[in-house]
Amino acid sequence: MTAGRSRARGVATAALLGALLSTTAGCGSSPSAESAETDGPKSTWEEPASYSYTLTSSTQVLAGTFRVAVRDGKVTEAVGADEDSRRQAHDLPGEVPTIGTLLQTLDRARSEGADTAEAGYAADGRPVRISLDWDKNSIDDEALYTISSFEPTPG
Repeated sequence: MTAGRSRARGVATAALLGALLSTTAGCGSSPSAESAETDGPKSTWEEPASYSYTLTSSTQVLAGTFRVAVRDGKVTEAVGADEDSRRQAHDLPGEVPTIGTLLQTLDRARSEGADTAEAGYAADGRPVRISLDWDKNSIDDEALYTISSFEPTPG
């Protein structure tokens, strides 16, 4: 990837994050069960031994939508929803995280004083959205993860 493409992707990611955050900020005051907002303490949700979910990620490293299967705390399969995300899943298999890894990243961001470390949680306590910005004055360090279609699977 060239420096020009990297910078353009970072600017596009920052613009997307800004648009998404301003859109959600304008929503009504009663959060839905799937997106109750909090930027507080650690989640009490316990990651099941086996599950699948859909991850939409916009980060410098991983951008796209992926269907993810997890077993015993490890990603066992990640399939991209389009050509670019399929390529990323193939070329960067270790970059597709489990939900537990995303929660650890959120906790680390909070403990290290990131400028933004927020999450929205479903009624059962699992995260449905994680937004990170380590330094608001830096570009290319923002991350937005949307977690959907969560399903525990038989172990």
